[in-house]
Amino acid sequence: MDWLTTVDHKKIGILYLLAGGFFFLVGGLEALLIRIQLWKPLNDFVAAHTFNELLTMHGTTMIFLAAMPMIFALMNAIVPLQIGARDVAFPFVNAIGFWTFFAGGVLLNVSWFAGGAPDAGWTAYAPLSTPTYSTTHGLDYYVIGLQIAGIGTLVGGINFLVTIINMRAPGMSFMRMPMFTWTSFITSALILFAFPALAVGLAAMMFDRLFSGNFFEPTNGGNAVLWEHIFWIFGHPEVYILILPAFGVISEVISTFSRKRLFGYSSMVFATVLIGFLGFMVWAHHMFTTGLGPVANALFSIATMLIAVPTGIKIFNWLFTMWGGSIRFTTANLFAIGFVPTFVMGGVTGVMLAAAPADFQYHDSYFVVAHFHYVIVGGLILGVFAGLFYWWPKMFGRMLDETLGKFCFWTFYIGFHLTFFVQHFLGLMGMPRRVWTYLDGLGFNNLNLISTIGAILMGIGTIAFLLNVVITALKPKNASNDPWEDGRTLEWTISSPAPEYNFLQTPLVRGYDAFWKEKMEGKKAMVPAEPIGPIHMPSPSILPFVMSVGLFIAGLGFMYAKGDYGTGIWASILNNHILAIFGLAITLGCMFLRSVYDDHGFHIEPDELHGDKGVKA
Repeated sequence: MDWLTTVDHKKIGILYLLAGGFFFLVGGLEALLIRIQLWKPLNDFVAAHTFNELLTMHGTTMIFLAAMPMIFALMNAIVPLQIGARDVAFPFVNAIGFWTFFAGGVLLNVSWFAGGAPDAGWTAYAPLSTPTYSTTHGLDYYVIGLQIAGIGTLVGGINFLVTIINMRAPGMSFMRMPMFTWTSFITSALILFAFPALAVGLAAMMFDRLFSGNFFEPTNGGNAVLWEHIFWIFGHPEVYILILPAFGVISEVISTFSRKRLFGYSSMVFATVLIGFLGFMVWAHHMFTTGLGPVANALFSIATMLIAVPTGIKIFNWLFTMWGGSIRFTTANLFAIGFVPTFVMGGVTGVMLAAAPADFQYHDSYFVVAHFHYVIVGGLILGVFAGLFYWWPKMFGRMLDETLGKFCFWTFYIGFHLTFFVQHFLGLMGMPRRVWTYLDGLGFNNLNLISTIGAILMGIGTIAFLLNVVITALKPKNASNDPWEDGRTLEWTISSPAPEYNFLQTPLVRGYDAFWKEKMEGKKAMVPAEPIGPIHMPSPSILPFVMSVGLFIAGLGFMYAKGDYGTGIWASILNNHILAIFGLAITLGCMFLRSVYDDHGFHIEPDELHGDKGVKA
């Protein structure tokens, strides 16, 4: 019950991590099935239709249900600690964010057991995703599941924006914020502007599918290219929503384990803001072959290449941070250092794809698959692993095993490059994306086999990580406040795991790398900005969980409202939208209760503050 009702940002971070980790395993299993199908020509391991479902669900799960929540896990666990805050701005909304994301994710995956998963690709291009070509409920699960999950991401982004703007400790000016907090801040701003576009697109698609609307149905005067525009106006900023927090993690990890201040901090901040801004200017580079014309193609081509500049600034700053540093090769740092050349390779192929004439050749080939996996897996996932190994003691009070960690790194890293490096060449040789099988004698056989072996190695690396987590969980909680001994930021000044109230006294920040600055002056702890007093805490609430259940029920109700159910009781409930109305009533009822019941939270008094109030995990 404690976990169902919690509004503590540290526990919500752990919930995000568990849910994201679960969906990561589901998406990874789907990826392995795809690779097993493609390991030899004319294979019939899975049927063509099942392959399309696997492909769609792998992409959708990894982007929306694995990558996003794992980023939110780190943001929830660390950002309030880094800015010296006792909690996020809206703890209740934070809980709503998690539970709606989880309800949407579960709803999407229910489709496997309810007559077929979505099968139009993770981008759900019209008219493949319109009722004409997609007659099962698979795409309905996609549209409604992602809408519910998107609510969670949107409110989470707003919450972090407000938290970082309003709740920084005294002295923590914007240009003293740690790099991870900066990237989380820009990411939250991107979420605020990008996710409404997705919500609009999904709502229009829902009207097309459930109420016979004609937004994207060309036979009835709709416009299929309109869906591409709406999707990619969201979809390209989404790429930066995913990668920017990983940039922040890498900045923290490389700086800590080089025992040096991050090189070029202000240029890093500027580069982050510029990447966020330019990220909205480039969506049509996904659409060079739709016939937008040479002017549009040229403009989007140039804008896309421009993004390489701030990204290059970041790469050089990481290299210069390591230059002359006294580097420690911990597992977290191995993932961070491995990230740098891998992400550069992904960036280089990105600039290749940005050249519109060349893109006509690369488009819809395995070259594109290789490119975005280099950026998302070689960027984001390596960054997430680095962050997990780095902050694990702060989240759970225990250190992950370094030997197993290094085994995890090398198997995952080598497996990753084996899987995706050869896919560049497959693409250049003409292997198209999203193909279920291929003929013998085209020269694809060996490279596909290597790719599949690499995918299995990545699976082994992931299993090693899970094993590490289980073994670590059995150990006592004995991590010190600053287990790496070189912590530079505020989260390392408090006990591991952090107490319920985070900071006994709000710290006074006197410069960038606040804790390091105090250490350099021979102090063991931060100077407090206030005397010890009662600490106000928000009350736990079951309402966010119940609201998400209501949305889940409403989603199912809308989906199954059209159908021939005979004349029984079920027919009258479903055909008249009774189930959908019931689900919405639950959610609106919870909103009403929240409005009329004035919950002032509670106080932890000074005499209670020295007890054990750590997060129980």
